[in-house]
Amino acid sequence: ESNETILSRVTVNKTTAFCPCSRTQLKLYKLEQDSRKNVCRTLFSMAKEQFEEYNEKRKLNKKKYFKKQSTSFVEEELNKFCSWIEEKGPFTAIIDGANVGYYGHGTIRYSQIWHVMKKLEEMNETPLVVMPLKYTRPEFYVSRGNYQKLEKKAIAFLKELENEGKLYIVPPGCLDDYFWMIASVTGKELSVVDADNNSGRFPGNRPMLITNDQMRDHRLALLEPRLFRRWYSCHIVNYDFSKFYEKEWEERKVDFCAADVFSNEIQGNPSQDEKILGSLSWHFPVEGWGKHDRLCIRIN
Repeated sequence: ESNETILSRVTVNKTTAFCPCSRTQLKLYKLEQDSRKNVCRTLFSMAKEQFEEYNEKRKLNKKKYFKKQSTSFVEEELNKFCSWIEEKGPFTAIIDGANVGYYGHGTIRYSQIWHVMKKLEEMNETPLVVMPLKYTRPEFYVSRGNYQKLEKKAIAFLKELENEGKLYIVPPGCLDDYFWMIASVTGKELSVVDADNNSGRFPGNRPMLITNDQMRDHRLALLEPRLFRRWYSCHIVNYDFSKFYEKEWEERKVDFCAADVFSNEIQGNPSQDEKILGSLSWHFPVEGWGKHDRLCIRIN
């Protein structure tokens, strides 16, 4: 019955966030504007701290030729990036280019970035690749003693991205992670894609951040845990590729693990059943249960 007491394990619909037992829809808690500004300020501070460390390493490694750069340099570059996004955007998907390019290999594979771009555009998204300057050069070191020379197809792809305004190159000394992370909290908040859209898009917040970065270096300093969790669950989209053996630029399957449609935290929501309007149903995540499983409780 619609007004019965509920104490049950339920599986919430991963696309619509609808609970079949209580007839309620769970919420996706996102960052409010004040929290977005706080994250942005924190990222700027972390970027300046990282740049200081970079300066110290340069000082130790190249004492004779060292000339210290002010932390205002990285601040100016981040502000330039934010302005560029405002002018060229909106972008609905920001690709962590180095992460995607390196995935599964010891060298940069631009074919993998191409496959991710193609898949996102097929899903009616507007992607942007964020890439450190080093990896956009025809030749570069990928590790101590290991040198990579880009093939002609990769160079042509980079040029195409740049010409179409789909590539942002991060200058030396600046950590590219801060650029694609800041893209999710700068400027105007983009629209939320509904679960029942007919365009083949993932439901949820935009921009999506396409990366497999586990954020181990950023988690503690970024936010208090609940706000970090909300930011992460709203924006981060992981990916995977099918293997290739010879022809890496040919068709490869790209799988995305969409950002959350409802938040992984305790929440009470009113029923959508007209017979019991206003009645709250509570949903509790339980350690060890499936990602979309909840303990549902409603007492009338």
